Amino acid sequence: MMRYWQLYAMLACPIAFFIVFKYIPMYGVTIAFKDFNFFQGIMKSKWVGLETFREIFRMKDFYTSVRNTFMLNFLDLIFSFPAPIILAIMLNEVRVVWFKKISQTILYLPHFISWIIIGGIVYQVFATHSGLVNEVLRIVGIHAIPFLSDKHYWLFTYLVIGIWQSAGWGTIIYLAALTGINKELYEAAEVDGASRLKKIRYITLPGMKPTIITLLILKMGEMVHIGFDRPFVIGNIMVREYSEVISTFVYRMGLQSGNYSIATAVGLFQAVIGLFFVIAANYISKKTTDQGII
Repeated sequence: MMRYWQLYAMLACPIAFFIVFKYIPMYGVTIAFKDFNFFQGIMKSKWVGLETFREIFRMKDFYTSVRNTFMLNFLDLIFSFPAPIILAIMLNEVRVVWFKKISQTILYLPHFISWIIIGGIVYQVFATHSGLVNEVLRIVGIHAIPFLSDKHYWLFTYLVIGIWQSAGWGTIIYLAALTGINKELYEAAEVDGASRLKKIRYITLPGMKPTIITLLILKMGEMVHIGFDRPFVIGNIMVREYSEVISTFVYRMGLQSGNYSIATAVGLFQAVIGLFFVIAANYISKKTTDQGII
């Protein structure tokens, strides 16, 4: 430590950040086991043990939010997770440098747009009565499609918008993985007469496999976690049967209703289940592919 004290000094800031903003706030988890009173504070609030969890498990809206969280995350895993992999492979096969750079820039841009702005764009494009898509459909004599007011069409819209927003940015990791593949493998395959599809199948995909497995395990750990912005901005009262997820449930219970004990308990529930999914996915991966993150 004395020899490399400069490096340890540089570590001081991130370590302090995690201690102050990640570890110390963990004490707030005790709110889940108390009848929290905002004016009395955490220390003086009455301890109620597991009563808050019993109350949560008696709430119908909680089970609806858990079901929707798993459903939306599972659909994202099926449709959104492969999208950046496919895009990365397609970009890797592009040989025109200027076209490749322009394509990457266009694909990355949606990631930098906030969900509030995206929500405004969605309503301008997909609104039933004034949306651009339905205006075009009416011109050609087709009835308007309730993209945002029918739960099944809303589910389709939710997935499409999610893929559009995240797929381009996700390609960065996979393109980085592709740069680590030995170019001599492609040259050898070229000499042997392998087609592009065969090179993708036998060289590109195996080279990306460790990265795909790692990100898949991390994605599995997020099955019970879901961002607040996307379902809240795109969702509405007419599709709450599908749009009400754990994060919006916590928002309603904590900020709108002021029931901080229930909101904290649901957050703790998410953390525990998420940890279980990560460990389970990692265990299965190591047993089947001998690769994992732990």
